[in-house]
Amino acid sequence: MYPEDRVLVAVMPNPRDLIIAREQHWYRIPQKKAPRGIYAEYIAFYFTKAFGEMKWAVHFYARRLGHELVRRIDLLPDEPDHPRAYEPYFKIQLGPLQRKEPPILSSSWRRITFIHTTWDRFIVATDIRDLFSKDKKFVDRVYHALREVGIKPRRDLKVKEGGVTYEVDMAVECRNGIVVATTGEGPPDSILLPGGGDRQVKRSVEEVRRAVEALGGVRTLDVPLE
Repeated sequence: MYPEDRVLVAVMPNPRDLIIAREQHWYRIPQKKAPRGIYAEYIAFYFTKAFGEMKWAVHFYARRLGHELVRRIDLLPDEPDHPRAYEPYFKIQLGPLQRKEPPILSSSWRRITFIHTTWDRFIVATDIRDLFSKDKKFVDRVYHALREVGIKPRRDLKVKEGGVTYEVDMAVECRNGIVVATTGEGPPDSILLPGGGDRQVKRSVEEVRRAVEALGGVRTLDVPLE
């Protein structure tokens, strides 16, 4: 386990899925709804109201061992009449379930699909909002590493896209667009910032560098992003 390991928090809709994850070691995600974080090192599970007293919280997680694309009917052959029986699903192969202590509770949120976070945030989180922590220890190393390679991002600003305004940690204005890197919610093409580990910092710097090049390089004029 490394601080920068990626964690995907996904919804577990009913207790049967928990039994499958515990005994058969897999979890399913419809291909058409699959998030970019399907390659996360860990998958954590957010329980819905179907779990009674354990509802609206993350109690378990597991190492992602791999994945394959299969039809739903191949996963659940006892449901041949399901409307999505022949649609493709990712079968996420899991290691043994681990209990999250303390669990991550949802004090205000109820409807959750997928949340992308990092191991260092996940392991200390007690509330869902902690998974989006913008504590500077999660951001500063990437910022300074980018400056060392000649990319000077702007910090703590608002970016508008598709009629939505996002508060992001850093952004690089390029000749043909903006590259956003943030610890929480951002535009669809945002780069998720890691914790403080060397591996993920280097990976994020390279990801930002490639994105900047794809948008024509850094724009030198100081044009407001808002």
